[in-house]
Amino acid sequence: MLKKCMGDPSLIIPTENISIKDNLSYEENPVQILDRQVRKLRTKEVTSVKVLWRNQFVEEATWETEEDMKKRYPHLFESREISYQGTNSLPSTL
Repeated sequence: MLKKCMGDPSLIIPTENISIKDNLSYEENPVQILDRQVRKLRTKEVTSVKVLWRNQFVEEATWETEEDMKKRYPHLFESREISYQGTNSLPSTL
């Protein structure tokens, strides 16, 4: 038996902001790296990063391998490396 369902209008994504192709698909682009973790297996360690994708909420972020993300989207990691540099330097006052 079917029941009446009330949809949540806050979960609707406007289609004007998404470039949909003729075959009704679109490419999702990463926006930011939210977290990083290392999972230890029996013989190796796998580094994963939590990726926030465009047109998705933070709760929908996914865990991807760091190696794969560095190959496909190196610009996400360049900005993090630059932000870590210079954090130990103190401003000089003359």
